[in-house]
Amino acid sequence: MVEGLVIALVAVLCAGALYVASAARVIRQYERGVVLRLGRLRENVRLPGFTMVVPGIDRLRKVNMQIVTMPVPAQDGITRDNVTVRVDAVIYFKVVDPTNAVIAVEDYRFAVSQMAQTSLRSIIGKSDLDDLLSNREKLNQGLEVMIDSPAVSWGVQIDRVEIKDVSLPETMKRSMARQAEADRERRARVINADAELQASKKLAQAAGEMSAQPAALQLRLLQTVVAVAAEKNSTLVLPFPVELLRFLERAQQQPAVEEAGTGRTGRQSSANGATTQPSSSSGNGSPLPEAEAPLPGTRTSEEPAVPPAPTPPAAPSSAEQPFAHH
Repeated sequence: MVEGLVIALVAVLCAGALYVASAARVIRQYERGVVLRLGRLRENVRLPGFTMVVPGIDRLRKVNMQIVTMPVPAQDGITRDNVTVRVDAVIYFKVVDPTNAVIAVEDYRFAVSQMAQTSLRSIIGKSDLDDLLSNREKLNQGLEVMIDSPAVSWGVQIDRVEIKDVSLPETMKRSMARQAEADRERRARVINADAELQASKKLAQAAGEMSAQPAALQLRLLQTVVAVAAEKNSTLVLPFPVELLRFLERAQQQPAVEEAGTGRTGRQSSANGATTQPSSSSGNGSPLPEAEAPLPGTRTSEEPAVPPAPTPPAAPSSAEQPFAHH
């Protein structure tokens, strides 16, 4: 009899242990438990720790409350300015209502992934290429709003959405490279022009200072010679002053002007007939013969040719007059 009681007690204890083992559940700190009893939702959400369910009657669903990092597959699209691009992104979300995450949607992860892909395509079609490349913060906020609106009813909160990479066609990359190169060249030219302008102003100021002190120009010349000769060069360059060239040019122009003035004076005196032959003595002391006067009717090379004046017709003599008839 006692042995039968002991066996029964052991059997009960084993059955109780099996029941406890099958009914015991452990929920981690980052999880929440949703219990469905006979297919019906239990209102109380099981908190982290040890909990019990009815084996065969209750069904426990554990929901992860951590932030989930989900990559969004690359999506091909055409921007508003008709450029074909390929954009991928990453989305960060977490479950804030475990009950809705189990009851309202079949698989909240798959639902969030599909919503992120469709929203990304919509953003690509509404944006320009420049916005995709430079204004990503605004696009990220737009994506977050578009995904978070339906996800709220699923018990999911979207923390952040980031566009990772924008792939462009090779032709567009070359065009953008040429554009960037042209822009850099334009900036370089503007900077060089600005430097030349500033240098010209400084040189003008230096020229004004040197013109006030002529010795400063000579000192500058000597400094240039010293700078050139400082290195081990076999050729020495000496600057030639421009003022010396101008002086030589003026010296050559002055005799030409004097000769031109003398020639004009001689031509004027010969035209007026006032030229005189100076008397000079020969080596033996006899005076030189005077120049013969030009004969009447002849002209010199200096005198202009004057046509002879017409002579009036002579009056007929009395012998040549016809007889008068009385």
